[in-house]
Amino acid sequence: MVHDFNEKLIHKHQLSIGSFYFYKNHIISEIKEGIILSFENCSDLFERIHSYYGTTIPFVYISNRKNSYSFVPTGHFKSSKLFPNFTGYGVVTYDAINNKVATLEQSFLETSTGIFNSLDDALLWADELIAPLANTN
Repeated sequence: MVHDFNEKLIHKHQLSIGSFYFYKNHIISEIKEGIILSFENCSDLFERIHSYYGTTIPFVYISNRKNSYSFVPTGHFKSSKLFPNFTGYGVVTYDAINNKVATLEQSFLETSTGIFNSLDDALLWADELIAPLANTN
């Protein structure tokens, strides 16, 4: 099954760290090449997440790793506390190195995680995670 990426797109935001596509219950990120992603440089992103989902609307974050960038994985501990409605974290990788990095990153998360070879598979997984929760809101 192919996911219709434009069907539920609420808004695309171009931030200093990358592009973010907001949907009803998920975000797709494409971080810019060479960025060092940290809790501190994500404040604009966190504001937007809060404006769309608050602390009650369940959402899944999908990192579409098209570009090479660095991140500080301990920032996941801080950001997860901001959003009790953060339901899952998916990573789409396109090579073996990024797949290994994503596997390591999973150990810093206390929520459902998944690593995928295609954005389509990640979106289907996100829909499965959200379905039982979205019906209660």
